[in-house]
Amino acid sequence: MVIVAAGAGVRAGPGEPKQFRPVHGVPMLLRALRAFTSHPDVEQVVVVLPVGYAARPPEWLARLVGPRLRPVTGGASRAQSVRAGLNALAARASVVLVHDGARPFVSRETIDAVIAKARTGVGAVAAVPLGDTLKEVVEGARIRRTVARERLWRAQTPQGFPRTMLERAYGEVDSADPVPTDDGELCERAGFPVEVVPDTPHNFKVTTAEDLRIAEALARELR
Repeated sequence: MVIVAAGAGVRAGPGEPKQFRPVHGVPMLLRALRAFTSHPDVEQVVVVLPVGYAARPPEWLARLVGPRLRPVTGGASRAQSVRAGLNALAARASVVLVHDGARPFVSRETIDAVIAKARTGVGAVAAVPLGDTLKEVVEGARIRRTVARERLWRAQTPQGFPRTMLERAYGEVDSADPVPTDDGELCERAGFPVEVVPDTPHNFKVTTAEDLRIAEALARELR
């Protein structure tokens, strides 16, 4: 599997990359890693890090490096980072999971469900159905219309794919195409079947300083 943790995290405020910051005393990335390194069906974890960190990872991460966990350097975009992780995976990996290192609260149940779905030969995206009313806004602040939400889901990670599917999708990426926001979209563009796997809102992505405060509160509740 590939854990993407190569971003600078500037929206989380000044300081070290957000994925290395503690959430209730435990580095955010370590919380995400533990869910997969402890999973019996995950044979190898490749963690994609910012430039300079793969060779000199934080001490808490360096202690985990070995045959089962390998750090590599990411690229300028998420797609480049996932590709770097894919290239570092052992050849025997036939199903690949991709997870955001800034999602520290993924559950074993979600991981199990994504793996099971991907093993059937389709792409699997952990997701949550939208509950909010959605507005399309134009000209700065004017509401153009209300968007029907009945068939809309918020994509999360992990996302799982047969390895051949994901590699073929990346092989068809055209530099002139819009940048994909996740691997599910990449596989959709390539014409592969991708399905949602119901997830929990706890598995949110920590992006801003406010998200970090919410994560702290959730970590205290879940300990």
